Amino acid sequence: MFKKILLASDGSEYSIRACEKAVELAKCQADAEVTILYVVDGTAAKADATYHWNASDLDRSRREKLEISERKLTEAEVDYSIKILHGDPGPTIVKYANDERHDLVIIGSRGLNSLQEMVLGSVSHKVAKRADCPVLIVK
Repeated sequence: MFKKILLASDGSEYSIRACEKAVELAKCQADAEVTILYVVDGTAAKADATYHWNASDLDRSRREKLEISERKLTEAEVDYSIKILHGDPGPTIVKYANDERHDLVIIGSRGLNSLQEMVLGSVSHKVAKRADCPVLIVK
């Protein structure tokens, strides 16, 4: 059913909930594999570079945001990999999901205020509109 699952994660509470759903679905398919995708946008990249002086510290800092998801997948004995990309999160997630032909994208919903959502749109909404596969948005 859903053999190739893409979990878009930023380390937030919502993405951890999304990970729990990814684990549930992956366990239903014996050969399912989850790809954890972390997208570093330009603003975050600049802020990260300010606090970390070398590339290994910077990479470690980004991977720490995914530790809880990694632990949940490991404990559930679900095969997974991690991919870190740079760009605008919405379009980057969509491009990766479509290019790699994932069966499902799981993404956490974020609580933007109504003005921000009206003007900017949420990442999860952008992904749901443009991905070629089903998208599960977890609240």
